[in-house]
Amino acid sequence: MKRFFLLLLLACTVTISVQAQTAPAAAIAIVEEAAEPVQGPEMSFEALEIDYGTIAQDSDPYRIFKFKNTGTEALLITNARGSCGCTVPSYSKAPVPAGETSEIKVRYDTHRLGQFRKRVTLTTNAGEEPIILTIKGLVEAKPAEPEAVPAGEQGMFNNGGGK
Repeated sequence: MKRFFLLLLLACTVTISVQAQTAPAAAIAIVEEAAEPVQGPEMSFEALEIDYGTIAQDSDPYRIFKFKNTGTEALLITNARGSCGCTVPSYSKAPVPAGETSEIKVRYDTHRLGQFRKRVTLTTNAGEEPIILTIKGLVEAKPAEPEAVPAGEQGMFNNGGGK
């Protein structure tokens, strides 16, 4: 009985591994089909998510999402909206011709401390579904700056030094 279950388990494992090995070929075919130009405008981003990583408070607030119009007609971004007031996107209002690249610049308020994950929703003429871009990261407090002269101590700049 134990041998039967062992053989059944072995047969299931072999079946699963054979199916797992054939899946990438199908995925490659899908990617190759998508490489053909789409009729109308089409946005292809380098990345849909940018990780700020761990940054100090008040550090560089900008990140850039680069994209290419891989379609056959001009692409127009009609609206870009951040998920809150701390996330502000900016973009060119001019149409992006077929084959050309452009960018969307996103500013996050890095004065706010803690972990964040914010979205920018794009409305374009490339389809009815909005495109979602994501930024994430962790803002840590700046190290406290020491005072020039500690309170209550005599120093060179407050008539205490240089006797």
